[in-house]
Amino acid sequence: MLGGGSWGTALAAHLVRSGHGVRLWLREAALAREINERRENGAYLPGVGLPVELEATTDLAAATAGAESLFVVIPSEFCRSIYRQLRGVAPPGAVLVSATKGIETGTLSRMTEVAASEAPGHPLAVVSGPSFALEVARGQPTTVVVAAFDLAVAEGVQRALSSRTFRAYSSDDVVGVEVAGALKNVIAIAAGIIDGLGYGHNTVAALITRGLAEMTRLAVALGGRADTLSGLAGLGDLVLTCTGALSRNRRVGQALGAGRTLAEATAGTNMVAEGVRTTVAACALADRTGIEMPIARQMDDVMYHGKSPRDAVEELMLRSLKRE
Repeated sequence: MLGGGSWGTALAAHLVRSGHGVRLWLREAALAREINERRENGAYLPGVGLPVELEATTDLAAATAGAESLFVVIPSEFCRSIYRQLRGVAPPGAVLVSATKGIETGTLSRMTEVAASEAPGHPLAVVSGPSFALEVARGQPTTVVVAAFDLAVAEGVQRALSSRTFRAYSSDDVVGVEVAGALKNVIAIAAGIIDGLGYGHNTVAALITRGLAEMTRLAVALGGRADTLSGLAGLGDLVLTCTGALSRNRRVGQALGAGRTLAEATAGTNMVAEGVRTTVAACALADRTGIEMPIARQMDDVMYHGKSPRDAVEELMLRSLKRE
């Protein structure tokens, strides 16, 4: 498990409890010692006890030695560097599983595309879905989707992940699952803005519905399937991230809606809100494909061009009338 944040640690703990041998790689030596000695990741999952069998290390070669699967669970902006390092240490045939929900801003590449370019020759898969790390770490029932171009690869990861409290579904729609996982964070920032402005459930319901339509248009244009967006990786994760109190992207939006700047909204936390960067990539992908993405455009204007959140919501409401 490469990445010692909340999601990487939660997945590692879950897999250990499911009977797998797991090594957790992270950069911070002090955090690795805390996990090994105190059985807690106080920086990202304070108060959650971790299995005694979980081994944390800062040695990438030691972490990957003999591994059948390598889960990469780090912010999208650092993924290319990690996959490049894996080229020299990943065991032949090891499956590279992306659990990162983002798009690389410069290249507009999905994470499996980054993996394929930097660590070629490995089977690739992606895991995504409505899954707050804290709830997974506590063993609460959770469902996700595992996608791979080779369905047999997806089914292998599916079997490894599934347990009495964690159910994985398989899919061969890698594009749809990855695009959904990235774009739902953009819509979640908008949902937080709505809450920060004091609007109610009507507004949030409308945003989720129209946000799903926006996500689906882009996913299909990039080669994904519409039915994937109506499943766990799309609608399921979108509802969770737009409404759940644990959503870091929603919290950023709440701060923006309350009048804070983007810098203020993202300060004071060691956790990354992927939607902040993904908004830029989403707008660039919309330009490339000619797809209309009004919510993403308004979020880009709010975060990077000084538009007031209230004006952004008003402009969405005053767009030209259309058929649904």
